[in-house]
Amino acid sequence: MLLRAPASVTLPPDAPLSSAEVLEILRQRWQASYDLQLIVRRGRLYLQVMWGYLEQQSFPMTAEQYEAQLEDLVATLNGLGVAAQVRGWLLTTTDKPRLGKAMNLALDLPEGRASEFLI
Repeated sequence: MLLRAPASVTLPPDAPLSSAEVLEILRQRWQASYDLQLIVRRGRLYLQVMWGYLEQQSFPMTAEQYEAQLEDLVATLNGLGVAAQVRGWLLTTTDKPRLGKAMNLALDLPEGRASEFLI
């Protein structure tokens, strides 16, 4: 069963993200459930909004797989302490996912957390 996004609610800036909130933002902003990934590039950790999305026929995941991946990603973002940064970026970026070009957010990790992901 795919996550059901809650009605829009004003959250404190430091509130943890939920997978339902992220899904709601994606669908409201771009009318699609885009694939999200964390990548390490040149010593930095980035959140990427990919161009593939769940509603696409050729999308390689089922709704259940997408939900599980999104929940894992959100848990990682909350654990890194970057929920407010990600929420703010998703809500305000003027960029839009396009075929062949992922949107990137360079995450500013709190002291000590970068070493867990960056080698």
